[in-house]
Amino acid sequence: MARMSFLSFLLFCLTSVAHGNKANKHKPWIETEYQGIVMENDNTVLLNPPLFALDKDAPLHYAGEICGFRVHNGPSGSGSAQFEAVVLDRSTGEGLVRSKEPLDCESQKEHSFTIQAYDCGEGPDGANSKKSHKATVHVRVNDVNEFSPVFVEHRYEASMPEGRLFDRIVRVEAVDADCSPQYSQICFYDIITPNVPFTIDNDGNIKNTEPLDSKRQRVHSFWVTAFDCGKNRAQADAQVIVTVKPSCKPGWIGWTKRIEYTPGSGSIPLFPNLHLETCEETVWNIQATVELQTAHIGKGCDRDSYSDRSVRRLCGAVRGEVDLLPPLSPATNWTAALPTLPSSDSSLVFSFNGSTHVAVVPESVASIVSGDHFTLQLWMRRGGASTQPTTNQARGTRKEEETIICSTVKNDDSYSHYSLSVHGCRLSLFYWPDVSAARPVKFLWKLEQVCDSEWHHLSLSVQFPSVTLYVDGVTFDPALIHDNGAIPNPAPHQRLVIGACWEPEEKTKDILNNTMPESKDTGKFVNGYKGLLSGVTVRPGNVEPHSVVECLYACREGLDFGDLETLGSGMKVHVNPSQSVLVLEGDDIESFNRAVQQVTYRNSLRFATPGVRPLKLTTTLRCFSEESCLSLRQLEGYLVVLQPDAPQISLSGVGPHLARPAAEFEGPQGVPLFPELRIVCSLSHAVNIAAQGMEGGALMSDAVAHTLDGCEVQPLGEELNPEREELLVDMEALKERGLEIINTMAYIAITGAESISVYEDVLRSIRYRLAKGSARFERRFRLSCSEMNGRYTSNELTLEVNFLHSLDSLYHPSHLLASQQQFLHPSHHTGELSGHTLPNPHRNSVVPGAATVIIMVCVGFLVVMVILGVFRIRSIHRRGEGARGGGKEGSNQWDDSALTIIVNPMESYENRMGIAADMEGDCDDEEEVVDSPDDISDDQRIIIKKEGRDSAPRRY
Repeated sequence: MARMSFLSFLLFCLTSVAHGNKANKHKPWIETEYQGIVMENDNTVLLNPPLFALDKDAPLHYAGEICGFRVHNGPSGSGSAQFEAVVLDRSTGEGLVRSKEPLDCESQKEHSFTIQAYDCGEGPDGANSKKSHKATVHVRVNDVNEFSPVFVEHRYEASMPEGRLFDRIVRVEAVDADCSPQYSQICFYDIITPNVPFTIDNDGNIKNTEPLDSKRQRVHSFWVTAFDCGKNRAQADAQVIVTVKPSCKPGWIGWTKRIEYTPGSGSIPLFPNLHLETCEETVWNIQATVELQTAHIGKGCDRDSYSDRSVRRLCGAVRGEVDLLPPLSPATNWTAALPTLPSSDSSLVFSFNGSTHVAVVPESVASIVSGDHFTLQLWMRRGGASTQPTTNQARGTRKEEETIICSTVKNDDSYSHYSLSVHGCRLSLFYWPDVSAARPVKFLWKLEQVCDSEWHHLSLSVQFPSVTLYVDGVTFDPALIHDNGAIPNPAPHQRLVIGACWEPEEKTKDILNNTMPESKDTGKFVNGYKGLLSGVTVRPGNVEPHSVVECLYACREGLDFGDLETLGSGMKVHVNPSQSVLVLEGDDIESFNRAVQQVTYRNSLRFATPGVRPLKLTTTLRCFSEESCLSLRQLEGYLVVLQPDAPQISLSGVGPHLARPAAEFEGPQGVPLFPELRIVCSLSHAVNIAAQGMEGGALMSDAVAHTLDGCEVQPLGEELNPEREELLVDMEALKERGLEIINTMAYIAITGAESISVYEDVLRSIRYRLAKGSARFERRFRLSCSEMNGRYTSNELTLEVNFLHSLDSLYHPSHLLASQQQFLHPSHHTGELSGHTLPNPHRNSVVPGAATVIIMVCVGFLVVMVILGVFRIRSIHRRGEGARGGGKEGSNQWDDSALTIIVNPMESYENRMGIAADMEGDCDDEEEVVDSPDDISDDQRIIIKKEGRDSAPRRY
């Protein structure tokens, strides 16, 4: 019984123990996040908070104990391989985290991973053990100052101008390989060379402590070192070399005051060696303005030196323009009261004084330009040559309106009116399409060009209600268009006035019942224009294209930029429309210097206008410190356009004599004066041929293609007699080629820009015609041509025309009288016919007129003298025979049957003209008959003419 009780008790105890080991009901617990620090080159991690795992099953054996920790990968998937966690006390759950090997901060400064605790389970075998949640562990590796600073460069060089203090001359830099800011940061630098005039700050900037003198010491050399914040010194010190330059003056270096330009060179750089010196001053914006002053050249710049009409033709403008201010002539005399000024481009410039200088265009001309579609073009310069710009007028000064052109035109049964005026710096077009019905409209432009006292080209294209204004080839839109309402009507008369506007006496009367009030044409000129005008033309019909307007204004010279592709980044270039101002802007000095060297001057004219063009260069700098920013003075120079090689216009292939029968000149077509004319233009320029082994130099001539603009044929001596002679020109051919002609009795002038071949054809077609029965014997003409509006002229080609008359015509009394009159005026007969080749030279058919008369008179007188001599000799013989008794009368009788005088009228013209010149009026005094029967035969007598005391006798 007792044994049974003991076994029951033992069984109860075992059962109780078994039930007790199965009490592992709870999971271990740890913190959710831990922060750890580990020293570089160490492996123990100090956690905050400390690593402890708790289990509510404690103090039960196994179930309440912590058997270990497990490390898992962090959020980035790495980190667990380098760390491990161990249990220091199973009952308290204390643990330790450590790295498996020493860590390097320079390789990785921070690590992250997760950790999990687990208990011992229900028995020694760890059955049914439970795991805690996962906690995140962040481990930071603390740096150790194991590296020293190292300089980026072993040697630093810099230069500085003398006599100035700088905030920074050069900057040295050192780096540290440590990972932490404490040990990787350079805390300070130090100059270890004593007694140098330099100092260095904690950022490595070196500056001078006193102004340096390059003459005293040109180069300064010293050493610097660096320390990190852990007080480690640099492994190797750095050397600094500072070169002191002579005093630096900020400004442009390489400026050439005088620049020469040879015409025909195309584009040349103006500043090939120019660069900007800022003396190390830091600038963030540079702006340079190059200004070329050409206002004194023609009308603002160098343009084609042809007349305005020729330029219009070269630019392809439609014909039909009417010149409202033409040159003074009998047909265009309304500009007689206007004074003119000289112009370098040979254009006609008229001056207006605002009162008495007014041009009233005749009604016949004004009626041509009527209508509401027209193009008005003119050159204008306000105030004249000596007036200051009107923009300088004091504020509040009232400026009167000045009328440039004022026109009232009759259109069938109504009148239209328009006027172009300037008022201050405003240009206005007042247009009234129908003064009896419609309302007037005013177009207003505000322009600086109107009041700057410079030449400007205006082109106003009116295609009402559309109006387009071009100023110097640039389009401007009206600033204001408004209706003026009811205003006084103009005079009911057609009138076109230049330089003012006509104000009738009934100006104060308004239009009543849409009718024009009838009144006398009385009034006065008002709103006079003060300034210069040139080339005022109106072309009715469609407006001029923009390309034509640009061509008419285009300057042939100006500023340009060489190659835009070479322009650096951040650079900007701007050129004004007239190409007289070029602006460069940039932020980098090196790029800016390269850009300035690309600025060029171009002149496309082969024969550029020589002279001086002033140049200005204005520079503006902007710095970070505006107070200490540099200020550069304006540079002034000049461009000299050299005298171009003058073209040589050579006229040849004509004369100098032209001899034709008079009958050919009396034909309906006349005789061409210059049938074989040749015109050649060439340039002669000096070339150096010493390099070719020859001494000195030579003149080389290059044939070039030119455009002539005028030729003139002028009769020398007396003017043409319209009743007896005339010059014939093919007017249709001239009109087709766009040439103009002025045909007077004193000269014929053909004008217009055309090629040489065209002028050759026209001049070859000029014919000279005589009226029937004209008794002229010679006429001289002179031919000359020019180009560039008369700037270059050709040689003067003189042609002497001789008219060959037949003998029959000379026996006519009127012809004989005319011949004698011609002979009595030797000043009108100066040439000889030597060297002429006569057409169809038949014996005794054609001889020179004056020589024929002289020969006939002298031969007749000679025959009379011979006959008288014969009779005298016979009478002597008869008296002798009578005294001797009349013996042998028949044997000694004079036999004159063989007496013959031979005269050849077709001898050479040299002999005949020489005889004619020497026998003027005194043939009977200088002739004698040599009666020498012993020396010559009786059938031919020799006539000897004495040409002078020292001249040998000429025999014929």
